[in-house]
Amino acid sequence: MDACNCKDFSRTRAAYAGNGLPSIEPGMPNPAGTGMDRRSFMLRSAGMALSVYGASGLGPGVFEAGVAQAAGGPASPVLVSVFLPGGLDALSFLAPVNDAVYHASRPNLLIAPNSAHTFADDTRLQWHPSAVGLKTLHEAGKVAVFPSIGYSHPDQSHFTSRHYWETGSLDLAANSGWLGRYLDQVGNLENPLQGLSLDGYLAPALATATVPVASMDNPTQYEFWANGIGDPVSDRMFDTFGALGQPATTDPALAQARRVARHTESVRQSIAPLANQTIVSQATYPTTTDTNDFPHRLAALAEMLDRGLPITCVSIEGVGGYDTHSDQMTALASNLQMTIDSLVAFQADLEARGVADRVLIQVWSEFGRRVSQNGNGADSGTDHGAAGVALLIGTQVQRQVVGEWSGINSLDPQGNMLHTSDFRVMYAAILDQWLGADPASIIPGADSMVLPNLIRAA
Repeated sequence: MDACNCKDFSRTRAAYAGNGLPSIEPGMPNPAGTGMDRRSFMLRSAGMALSVYGASGLGPGVFEAGVAQAAGGPASPVLVSVFLPGGLDALSFLAPVNDAVYHASRPNLLIAPNSAHTFADDTRLQWHPSAVGLKTLHEAGKVAVFPSIGYSHPDQSHFTSRHYWETGSLDLAANSGWLGRYLDQVGNLENPLQGLSLDGYLAPALATATVPVASMDNPTQYEFWANGIGDPVSDRMFDTFGALGQPATTDPALAQARRVARHTESVRQSIAPLANQTIVSQATYPTTTDTNDFPHRLAALAEMLDRGLPITCVSIEGVGGYDTHSDQMTALASNLQMTIDSLVAFQADLEARGVADRVLIQVWSEFGRRVSQNGNGADSGTDHGAAGVALLIGTQVQRQVVGEWSGINSLDPQGNMLHTSDFRVMYAAILDQWLGADPASIIPGADSMVLPNLIRAA
C-alpha cells in the first residue's frame, strides 16, 4: 500500500449524512448512527475501504479474538435486509391486471395480463414480468408477501419515511437502527462483522449504540498491495506488519498505531480467501460487467456465510432506484429484473451450499406509489404514495399473505393505497420468531402487537 495512504488507517471521525451515512436533504431527520465513531481501513489504490463504526472502545487484540470466537461458535440465524430505494411501485410489482380502476388510472403503465404470472395466493394480482422469478420460490413455500404494508399517517418524504423504517419507530429523533438495537442486546463488543453493510456506507438500520458494526463495498475487492513489491515477499511483509501490532505498550500514540495494525491484519486474514478472487458460486447469477454490482456482492456474501464468518445482520441496496416519477415502464423493468434475478440466484446458492436454513431475506422499500399515473405519455410515471409491498424469502419462511391486498377502490385523500399491515409488526415478528429476541425491548409498542407466524414451526 502506498505510504501516502497510511494516515487513513487510523483516521477516526464521526459519521454523518454524506460522510459514512446516506445523504439527506436539508431539514430531514438525521440518519440513525449520526455521530458514531468511524474508523476506515483504506484498500488498494482505488480507495476501496472497510469502515468500522463504534470501534473506538476496542482494546488490544480484541478485534481478532472476537471474530475468532464468534466464528468458532454455533451457527446463528442471519437476516439479510434488501432495501429498494425510492419507493417501489406495489401496483406494478403485484398488478391487478383485470381491475377497471387500474386500467382507468394507468393507461400508459398497464402490465399486460398473463395467466402464467398469476399470484397464486390472490388471483386478482399478477407478478411483474421482471419479478416472475419469485413465482417459483413463492409456490415452493419460500416467500411471505406483505402486499399493502405501511404505517398510519404516512409521510411521503423519502428521507422521513425511510428513517421510520430504518429505526423501527415513528420517532424523528431516533438515533439507532432497529437491527442496531438488536445487536446492542446480543452482539459481541469485539466483532464488527456481526452487522455488515455491503454498500460502502453504514446502513442506518444497523446503527448501534454500543457494539461495532462494519461496511464494505465488496469483499472480493479487499486487498492490500505495496508499490514495487509482489508475491511472495508482500504477503510475508503484511504478516510482519500485523505481528508488529501485538506487543503491549503504554505510549498512547504507539498503542493506537499497533491497534490499527492488528485490526487491519485481522480483517485481511478473515477476507483473504475472497480477495481479488472470482467467487465459485453454486448458482448462476445475472451477468454484469460491474464487479461491484448487486449480484457480485450477493455471491460474495454467500461465500462468506458458507465459510462461517460471524455475520448476523446484513444490509444491502438493490439495483438502481425506484423513484419512478417518469419513464417507469422501462426503468422499473430493468432494475427489478436484475434485483429479483440476483435474489433468486442468491437463494439457490445458499441452498446448494447447505446454509439456506439459517438465512432469512427481507425486501422492503420506504413507501409505494400513487395509484394514478402522473402523465399521459409513454414516459409517464407515478408519484410518492403510501402503502407498498414487502417480502420475506427463505426455506424457513411460512408462505402466506400478511394483511390482505387493500385494493384500489378505497384510497386515502391523496389517492394512495391504504395499508393492511404495519412494518413494525413485521420487524417484531422477525425479532421474535427468527432472531430470538424480545421485540418489546427493541420495537416501541411491540408488546401490544398481534404477530403473524412468519417462520415455520420447528
